[in-house]
Amino acid sequence: MRILVTGASGFVGRCVVNLQTKHDDLIVRAAFRKLGERPGKFEAVEIGELNNQTEWRTALQKVDVVIHLAARVHVMHDTATDPLAEFRKVNVAGTENLARQAAAAGVRRLVYVSSIKVNGEGTQPGRQFAETDIPNPQDPYGISKWEAEQVLHQVSQETGLEVVIVRPPLIYGAGVKGNFIQMLKVLAKRIPLPLASVHNQRSLLYVENLVDALLLCATHPAAAGQTYLVSDGDDISTPELLRQLGMGMGSPARLFPFPPSLLKLLARLTGKTEQIERLLGSLRIDSRKIRQELGWTPPYSTQQGLRLTAEQYRRT
Repeated sequence: MRILVTGASGFVGRCVVNLQTKHDDLIVRAAFRKLGERPGKFEAVEIGELNNQTEWRTALQKVDVVIHLAARVHVMHDTATDPLAEFRKVNVAGTENLARQAAAAGVRRLVYVSSIKVNGEGTQPGRQFAETDIPNPQDPYGISKWEAEQVLHQVSQETGLEVVIVRPPLIYGAGVKGNFIQMLKVLAKRIPLPLASVHNQRSLLYVENLVDALLLCATHPAAAGQTYLVSDGDDISTPELLRQLGMGMGSPARLFPFPPSLLKLLARLTGKTEQIERLLGSLRIDSRKIRQELGWTPPYSTQQGLRLTAEQYRRT
């Protein structure tokens, strides 16, 4: 089976293209914006910018399944004049263009990596997001991902292309960036953090668990037409997350009590509300559907994934 992986130079993409080294029956073709980004010895094609004009014909030749990772990703302090329009150009129009060309080229299935932001920004105590929830995206990125999902289902109905949607929460692992890498940097410097009084719960997803789930979604007959929320399955609080990362780094987390309400007030005063909410808020997902329908079990526990992530950061 030949799989085309878009966004192959990204954090998740670099792990997905390694599937070829683990499965003798797979041929992975990696799509890059520029071939200079090519990370390994795989079939590789250059596709340029992702939009409604991208030419995919060469990349799609003899491809059975597309795993679509390429996207305009969520960023803090977006400087675009119209962020939603920019997200739509890439995540909606670009995705529809790829799907229609894939169907015309005879591709059997497209696995789309969406985002839990389609469900919303957080969950209340005792609540979990599920596939049956009414979508409630709150920001331009989440809105564009939800619109892309709808476009893909429309293309599927019109062409017969099988579509599988995967909505992950925060993904972590070797090479992770964003807020996660900032936590690792703070732990490495042994900076005290006022987070011992936080009692939230967040679902996470180790990147190798995501890769394993994506391969199953690419191959399992029952996955066609389905949407899956995928996580490690072990929800964790921010203090426990920091403690486990600290142990893996050999740099124990230094946490002290501080009222979360005052942290939120300070965040509003300093313009850091979004960052602080990620540390204080809960976001839990119910990943039973993929486990029950496809028999998926994550290869790594959250504890193992965090330890491996911290150890890799310590080495590099």
